[in-house]
Amino acid sequence: MRHGEHDDILGGGPAGRGRRSGGAGEGGPSPRGGRVFGHGGLRFVLLQLIADKPSHGYELIKAIEDRLGGAYSPSPGTVYPTLTLMEELGYLTVEEADTGGRKRYRITDAGQVFLTENRVTVDAMLARMNGGTDGAGPRAGRPPQVTRAIENLKLAMRMRLSGEALTPAQANAFAAVLDSAAQQLEQI
Repeated sequence: MRHGEHDDILGGGPAGRGRRSGGAGEGGPSPRGGRVFGHGGLRFVLLQLIADKPSHGYELIKAIEDRLGGAYSPSPGTVYPTLTLMEELGYLTVEEADTGGRKRYRITDAGQVFLTENRVTVDAMLARMNGGTDGAGPRAGRPPQVTRAIENLKLAMRMRLSGEALTPAQANAFAAVLDSAAQQLEQI
């Protein structure tokens, strides 16, 4: 993979120009409307998370999702190419894969220097993930029982949809349950 192939991920090249904010992909929509990270911001967050604790890609995705209260989860199709590029740039190294074949990423000295040189941006990305200092972040005001219920619903949907395919009747019933829940929530 050449550097230019992922300029859009790092926010440095032509592929990143002209894209609309709030779309899918690295920045993704934020809970408040704009992009969660902006062009190139994900690399700073990933690098800082790895500096804090060497991690597998899946652990990094979950850490970001958890910090954003489930409001956003970066896609593996964005995270893994970013990790690979940062490895090629010398910011990360990969420890031997575990028995499951997963790679654990560890920050290098060059990655530490890159973080230090970009500390203001890194801190801004982390503050945005944590809701900033104004308390208006994705977790502000969300009672823990609501967060738990959201996670339970997401898990139940994933488990049911990862099994055998839904029949048309099951798909209609599935959609009806979700539509009903949405309507009930609007009345609260």
